[in-house]
Amino acid sequence: MRVGVPTEIKHDELRVGLTPGAVLELTRAGHEVIVQAGCGVGSGFADDDYKEAGATVVESPQAVFKQAELVVKVKEPQASECDQLRPGQILFTFLHLAAVPDLANHLLESGATAIGYETVGAGQGQLPLLAPMSEVAGRLAVQAGCYHLESTHGGRGVLLGGVPGVAPANVVILGGGVVGYNAARMAVGLGAQVTVVDASLPRLRQLDDLFRGAITGLFATHDTITRLARSADLLIGAVLIPGASAPRLLERDDILAMPPGSVVVDVAIDQGGCFATSRPTTHEHPTYHVGDTLHYCVANIPSAVARTSTLALSHATLPYVQALASEGLAGLKHNPWLARGVNVHRGNVTHKAVAEALGKSFHESRW
Repeated sequence: MRVGVPTEIKHDELRVGLTPGAVLELTRAGHEVIVQAGCGVGSGFADDDYKEAGATVVESPQAVFKQAELVVKVKEPQASECDQLRPGQILFTFLHLAAVPDLANHLLESGATAIGYETVGAGQGQLPLLAPMSEVAGRLAVQAGCYHLESTHGGRGVLLGGVPGVAPANVVILGGGVVGYNAARMAVGLGAQVTVVDASLPRLRQLDDLFRGAITGLFATHDTITRLARSADLLIGAVLIPGASAPRLLERDDILAMPPGSVVVDVAIDQGGCFATSRPTTHEHPTYHVGDTLHYCVANIPSAVARTSTLALSHATLPYVQALASEGLAGLKHNPWLARGVNVHRGNVTHKAVAEALGKSFHESRW
């Protein structure tokens, strides 16, 4: 199969869909790989690295999309990329369609099959392609929070770990999944006072065992969340419903009641955000104030550490790329976890949660 890797064109996106190492695995298996010139520069990979791995380097995205049967990206396709998709082509990338209905419409019109990393499943509710970026985002959420809590960066001037005689920062994490766990690890390591809120008692028990008393785990109720927000120095939104819009956990008045100079980091912004005051920002302009509360809502947080993120993502996606390249959509018959990642197929929405979020009809695909 011909596999194409275009340069990412979303603002501030420096990751790339496949590393040269992943390309080598594909070319050794007899597949043809076409990459756009410069696609890996932001992650530290030169065109010569891809050539040595057996890829053909082309100058334009048009050349990639025209030739590729399978297009592998990182972020959701932008309008100019959607215009180049065609019926029968497979797009494999992050989609987050619940938050971008216009993109869903473009993909439906294209006739292509779009598989979202964030909805590819595994056993016991795991999301193996979302997990590595959630790990990165959870850790970076705390780093961003630390930075912006500094007085010189708009925050209330609180050191996350405090010092002897001065209390540490109060960090509240809403969601105890992969993002929340990694955020808690970082915050605990820096000496903060950490509370994790989750709606699953089994998950709270797991976290209690993992952290051995280093965090406080609380069951998620509206009263608990609003009460904790009023005393938080750093509030991290880390909730996820696969394929669906993020639930709204706090309203504007709740945010306005937070301590002056407090920081909100909404990692759920890719799925629409979990706070009423959240709106997507960029690495170039990452923050804004609502009242006296600083918001950090960057929609592609892992791009800040593009090399680490690209390597982690490519390691996770490679087996699925290999499966698609070898068998195409026919292979989905015996790969139900990958099949669950199909969001759009031949003009239909084929993921139930995505269809519900977009208010569209759900069509179950049979491969």
